[in-house]
Amino acid sequence: MTIQWFPGHMAKARREIEEKLKLVDFVVELVDARAPLSSQNPMLHQVLNNKAKMILLMKRDLADAKVTNEWIEYFQAKEIPALAVNVNDKSDINRVIQLAKELGQIKLDKLMKKGIKPRAARAMIVGIPNVGKSTLINRLANKKIAKVGDRPGVTKQQLWIKVKKDFELLDTPGILWPKFEDQMVGYRLAAIGTIKDQLLALQDIVAFVITYMKSHYPKLLEERYSIPAELEDMAEIFVQIGNLRGALESGGNVNFDKVADIFLRDLRTGRLGNVTLEHPQEAE
Repeated sequence: MTIQWFPGHMAKARREIEEKLKLVDFVVELVDARAPLSSQNPMLHQVLNNKAKMILLMKRDLADAKVTNEWIEYFQAKEIPALAVNVNDKSDINRVIQLAKELGQIKLDKLMKKGIKPRAARAMIVGIPNVGKSTLINRLANKKIAKVGDRPGVTKQQLWIKVKKDFELLDTPGILWPKFEDQMVGYRLAAIGTIKDQLLALQDIVAFVITYMKSHYPKLLEERYSIPAELEDMAEIFVQIGNLRGALESGGNVNFDKVADIFLRDLRTGRLGNVTLEHPQEAE
């Protein structure tokens, strides 16, 4: 599966990020805790260059907590501060603010040594679509500012937001990169809902996730869909899920498209359990 998707507003956003980068002290990069490496934008790495940054692993409440901790250690080993975040947990939001203050203070101390008057730290928030950026901004500002949606690509312009008196945040639209060279990256992002479903063969995505879960989370499959560990045939697995969840056509045959919709909805909402689709060992 090769996915190429680069709407005009994303090309424009990249140019604007490059232009505005000099206005900020550090970058807040958001990734999805269920696929922390795949949801990093390699194109942004080129743009950001050596700018100081922190990484927030979003939607930690949907991810495997043990693996999330491994990813935090992975990023910290690369000297990148990282936090796992559930936007509905106030303590997580406070930890984000505290870390941002610490990163911003480094730059402000340098400015003060040069005799420049202290000001609020400035940060740019970046990330791929549908990673929870708008909701996080609203929580940080403690009011509804950024437009929130459950589909990729809701934010399409830049916006400055004040976070208490601690720092100012420059929002940017979510940006995907022009082409996924690694097919597995495309599958992971599709599974967690980063790529619009209309662009994909959803049955292929579900088959990929089921195969991964049979290796890493077989108990979750058994608990949710009564799929025994020894069942390997993917068509039979789809039939099992379809019969269990009533995804049937007239005549009683299982509708595989409905099965795919049901499975992805269960995965994305956490009904299937806490699942992370890649491990730090795979990154190395």
